[in-house]
Amino acid sequence: MPSSATPPEHPPSAPVRVTPEPVALPEPWSRAALTVVVPTYEEAENLPVLVRQLMSLDLPGLRAVVVDDNSPDGTGEIADKLALEFPGRVSVVHRTAKDGLGRAYVAGMTRALEDGAEYVAQMDADLSHPVGYLPQLLGTLLATNAGVVIGSRYVPGGSLSEQWGLRRRLLSGWANAYVKTVLAIPVRDVTAGFKVWRASALEVLDLPGIESTGYAFQVEMHYRAFRRGQKIVEIPIHFEERAVGESKLDGAVALEAALRPLRLRRAENSRR
Repeated sequence: MPSSATPPEHPPSAPVRVTPEPVALPEPWSRAALTVVVPTYEEAENLPVLVRQLMSLDLPGLRAVVVDDNSPDGTGEIADKLALEFPGRVSVVHRTAKDGLGRAYVAGMTRALEDGAEYVAQMDADLSHPVGYLPQLLGTLLATNAGVVIGSRYVPGGSLSEQWGLRRRLLSGWANAYVKTVLAIPVRDVTAGFKVWRASALEVLDLPGIESTGYAFQVEMHYRAFRRGQKIVEIPIHFEERAVGESKLDGAVALEAALRPLRLRRAENSRR
């Protein structure tokens, strides 16, 4: 007789996570020298999950660079242990202080390029970017000869976690509309942080010259890519709520994100 018991439900606070099945890339694409750069600050619980998910992908050429900003919760020490667990595949950049997302990415991307990466991915450490999309991002980059492929929330097929409330959805949508209006960038998700770059594209962008320190870094990178003629492709992803911890977005970061597009446009106009 079939049981009448109902399956347990997720607690109201626990997000239901969507992890797509990774596509299988053909050789030699699957062996491409891809390095994933992951900035961290107080991500002690999330980082081991993310790194082990990355290492389980059928991408033998995949490496990871963790850039830790001296996290007080021990994230840096956990990163060092992961480097021992995956020798030659995980490396760590330790910075002495929290200096902003943009500076962390520049440090990690610089290390990746110095170590011979042909392709460089950006991912958040909080598990909001499902690892299963990474082979698709890389495959799209290789198939389209793009300079960068963006995992987009705002192209057809893209979506946001149901955990996102109306306020966050409106703020994110407004931010994208504002930036696109100011800078005239033909990108649907101009604030996106999940993407794969071709090494040659990053070299054209002049990483040492990047000025943004916070989330405006994503906007500045996309704007530089657009102005320097790099092909930009977007594919849809489902954006998750962070697994554990709180967002690092604060007032200073939000102010920079609002002012940076105006400064970028002014700087570009002055070059003409």
